[in-house]
Amino acid sequence: MDMNCSEEWAEISRALEKYCLSTMYAFEFIVGIIGNSIVVFGYIFCLKTWRSGNIYLFNLTLSDIAFLCTLPELVSSYSKDILPYNITWCIINRFFLHGNLYTSILFLTFISIDRYLLIKYPFRNNVMQKRSMAILFSLAIWIAVLMEVLPMLISISRQNDTSKCLDFASSGDAEYTLIYSMVLTIIGFIIPLCIMCFFYMKIHTYLKRRNSELTAVPTLEKPLTLIIMAMGIFMVLFTPYHIMRNLRIASRLAGWKHSTVELIKIVYIPTRPIAFLNSVINPIFYFLMGDHFREMLMSKLRYFFKRFIPCCSEVRCIFQTDKNHSEG
Repeated sequence: MDMNCSEEWAEISRALEKYCLSTMYAFEFIVGIIGNSIVVFGYIFCLKTWRSGNIYLFNLTLSDIAFLCTLPELVSSYSKDILPYNITWCIINRFFLHGNLYTSILFLTFISIDRYLLIKYPFRNNVMQKRSMAILFSLAIWIAVLMEVLPMLISISRQNDTSKCLDFASSGDAEYTLIYSMVLTIIGFIIPLCIMCFFYMKIHTYLKRRNSELTAVPTLEKPLTLIIMAMGIFMVLFTPYHIMRNLRIASRLAGWKHSTVELIKIVYIPTRPIAFLNSVINPIFYFLMGDHFREMLMSKLRYFFKRFIPCCSEVRCIFQTDKNHSEG
């Protein structure tokens, strides 16, 4: 009975990897590339004054684009049900995959700190809000994530199954990988999550107090809604992945039933593309949380369209004149 159940779970697992992962990653690539390209266009051509928050957001965009560029190969591999093993490609892919995950978490954490300082002290030139400091913090984030992900790359390069490029939770020595994954979860996810929660709660408390004090001005419902959305999305995307990743690694240790191992793998598979949905959702927050970013981008687009549309109208007019002339 257990053997039959295990075989069924294994079939479901293979189907999920083939159809769910390839579909989700294809969706994330198409929508993410469009959204992040718009943001890059807006930041380069529309933003004249760069503040600390803009620097963090721009670095987040670069991280998202680098990650999204690795997805076409994954989509092709999963859709064909073949993951060809190439150690160089495997390491590069896993580096961008998990590097994007943890740079996103850290940049979002620093954005929460920056938002708090901007809201609480709008007229004070805080040292953390200087552009030079934002650049230094951004460089520090890239270096910190590189150090966090480096042991994972070593684990992948020494994996036992050399026939294909396995995901991180399925590769390397299970005992070593579990210890490393737990440490990475604490340092790369739980600590930044606590910091983000702390500052967003301080923002929430401050805005609620401002709403009660300033009855003569419009309430600050939009910033409060964005804070709740940001925290909700952060936890919904990243928490299931970290829980299931550690469970998946633990299930590879001795003593687990084969059917239980396959069931955990089934639950773990969808949490991977869900976690990386942040690369698709992040551009939405550029529009909602940016300092007049949406207005500047729309203004620039209207400017381009005003220059482009008259040219199109002239071409259509010439074409129509030629057509009438030929018919006459």
